[in-house]
Amino acid sequence: MDVDDDASVAAGVAHVLADAGRIDAVVNNAGLGYAGALEDTSVDEARRQFETNLFGVHRVCRAVLPHMRERRAGRIVNMSSLGGLVTVPFQGMYCASKYALEAYTQALRMEVRPFGIQVAMIEPGDFATGFTAHRRMTAASAPGSPYAERCRSAVAKMAEDEGVTTDVRPVVRAAIDSIESDRPPLRYPVASRLQLALVGLRHVLPQRLYEKLVMDHYGVG
Repeated sequence: MDVDDDASVAAGVAHVLADAGRIDAVVNNAGLGYAGALEDTSVDEARRQFETNLFGVHRVCRAVLPHMRERRAGRIVNMSSLGGLVTVPFQGMYCASKYALEAYTQALRMEVRPFGIQVAMIEPGDFATGFTAHRRMTAASAPGSPYAERCRSAVAKMAEDEGVTTDVRPVVRAAIDSIESDRPPLRYPVASRLQLALVGLRHVLPQRLYEKLVMDHYGVG
């Protein structure tokens, strides 16, 4: 189903209920990624980024929650990202959508717990998936942009990092665990030790030093 479309989401949920009789779990995995300098990101492009990554999740949750509340049971798993914890230059709007999803998921988890519904989120690092090939560049990310060279360097590094880990089974296992666990934690970070260390360092290092590490990694310092 198309999570950007109300009618499509309603039809998809209705189809599952008609076919299976109930919905035990939902994994909100649909995602979209824009890259480009924020100045080179139009409001329409920003809206499209949030339409899928945040409002798409919201549509699906609203569609399944009445059924789950009635049964007083259900699991919702939202696919966030380490980009919802640390910000990547030239992928700022994508990160913003994931930061928003983090807040959304935390609030939803507290609101629905009394109805027997458990909510968790997966926070993958870099994995080799179709996301890389389908990343969208903002229309203004052209050679004439004052950000062009640094943006090109950052996106190339993103693609390189995303291509290293081809085994996505840890992400799948995290999703299964979040569905089967009696008391799933809020977050399931799934990433390399280096990436997880970078997440931890953001709370320890001075901001300027932390930014330097990130900018150097993406070749935009």
